[in-house]
Amino acid sequence: MQTLYVHLSGLDAAIVEVDEMPKPTDVIVVGRNPRRRDGKPLTFILDEVNTVIFPMHMVTFIEVMPTGEEEEIETFIRE
Repeated sequence: MQTLYVHLSGLDAAIVEVDEMPKPTDVIVVGRNPRRRDGKPLTFILDEVNTVIFPMHMVTFIEVMPTGEEEEIETFIRE
């Protein structure tokens, strides 16, 4: 499961969990457990909602949150 920070046009950004990353051809983003970055509920979503569907035309950009499973990137800088 991947955590995304979805920035929405005209609204607060939302953190959601997704089973797989959105593809370039997708027209929606489906996520679970929507919340603000500080863990508080979003003001524009009811408290009892646990799955959201955002239309891609409302998404400004998406940040992929680290999972701790990322591989180490080889750099060419001497340490």
